[in-house]
Amino acid sequence: MPAVLLDAMGTLVDLEPPGPALRDVVRERWGLRVTAAEAEHAMHAEIGYYRAHHREGRDPASLELLRRRCAEVVRAELPGAEGRSTSAVRDALLAALRFRAFPDAPPALRELRAQGRRLVVVSNWDVSLPDVLARIGLAELVDGVMPSARAGADKPHAAIFLRALALAGVPPAEAIHVGDSLREDVAGAGAAGVRPVLLARADPPPGTPAGVPVIASLGELAALAP
Repeated sequence: MPAVLLDAMGTLVDLEPPGPALRDVVRERWGLRVTAAEAEHAMHAEIGYYRAHHREGRDPASLELLRRRCAEVVRAELPGAEGRSTSAVRDALLAALRFRAFPDAPPALRELRAQGRRLVVVSNWDVSLPDVLARIGLAELVDGVMPSARAGADKPHAAIFLRALALAGVPPAEAIHVGDSLREDVAGAGAAGVRPVLLARADPPPGTPAGVPVIASLGELAALAP
């Protein structure tokens, strides 16, 4: 049965602007008023730290430690937060991370499933990714999830794609991978022997390799699946 591997963030999953969300959360919960720029700065610092350390969230215990370290980054960078406990900042941070499915994701996944495709999400994420997909209504539409924290390797490393292929039960030649990053998705999938498809909801980025299919919507994916 042919398979489709799918990136999460930027492909299936969208993140509401976290700076304004954090600004609103701390005002509502703590009565703390910060500017949009201050909240954006704190979230930018936290996201940078998370991206460098997300693979450390391997299980519930290590994920909690990672979240607390991320909260400490926010506490250090957000004016007025220094007197708050790590737990309070962690809770505010998690409340400000508001994920949603891209509108084209559910119908595209349903169409691919109707065609008999095996669908596996492969993404640079901690082990909470299945829970995130469940909250936004996508978990029930895929057959498996391979976050990098479980695979022990990040995209673009071929190892995470090979783990996803094993989960799908197909060899590389019987799969495609769709994502929005030239480095992580296109180059990574190609290194694993999987045919890449670039999702570019706006204009394709410069440097897109010749021969790589480019789609503007996940609704175009069914026609490209093996």
